[in-house]
Amino acid sequence: MPNIVLIIGSAPDAITANSWHKSTFRNIVAINNAWKVRGDWDYLIHPEDFPLANRPQAVSAKQNIIAADEYVPIQNSYGGFVYAGGTMAFTSAYWALGALKPDILAFVGCDMVYPTSGAATHFYGTGASDPLRNDITLQSLEAKSTRLFYLAAQQQCLCLNLSTADQSRMVFPRVSIAALEQFNQQDYHQHTDLVSQMFDLTPIELAMKREQAYGFYVESGRYWENLETICAVKLSELDGLWLNGLVSRHNAPIYK
Repeated sequence: MPNIVLIIGSAPDAITANSWHKSTFRNIVAINNAWKVRGDWDYLIHPEDFPLANRPQAVSAKQNIIAADEYVPIQNSYGGFVYAGGTMAFTSAYWALGALKPDILAFVGCDMVYPTSGAATHFYGTGASDPLRNDITLQSLEAKSTRLFYLAAQQQCLCLNLSTADQSRMVFPRVSIAALEQFNQQDYHQHTDLVSQMFDLTPIELAMKREQAYGFYVESGRYWENLETICAVKLSELDGLWLNGLVSRHNAPIYK
């Protein structure tokens, strides 16, 4: 059985995860309020400004809360917040890649698509659309998703989306929970090989070289305190390269 880590966000469909078998996952990582989706989460990850009132009042001896002092160094090892995108869907994924070393990162409730008709934006009702805020690092959520997808693949980790939503800003292949429950090592290797064929290395390698050359790196993770050193135009150019690096974005396989 592959090492599968589930990351739960706060989109309305996150609630579907409360009925999934825990045995399918080596670890469950909840982002912010998503700890309320199911009580057997292993890790809760949240930013420094996550309100105390929204945090669990008690945790078991087997549960861990991951704060900035733990996720910032790991995020930095993948290039830092400016290049990764400053929202917790990406931060939690990079932390899991570095700390948990999964074979598969499975996402639910992380589509980062928000209704404009007054419908619920989160499983608990209406909340802030954090990834859509005016932020220099979030000009293209699809580009940041592609970067995560590629860097995960480089360490033989397959990113999959368990969401059943019509739209997603995540570019990962879709998979049903029924299919994921049946995944074995052969399936993992087969799908990892398929994903490796989805990338065009020419723009990706250029993007990575430019990331190094630009040096938009803030060790503290508080990039918003150093905006005068970061060029939005260059970040947009990087986003374009990453988007061009995923040649099969609109034809990603769906594993039923």
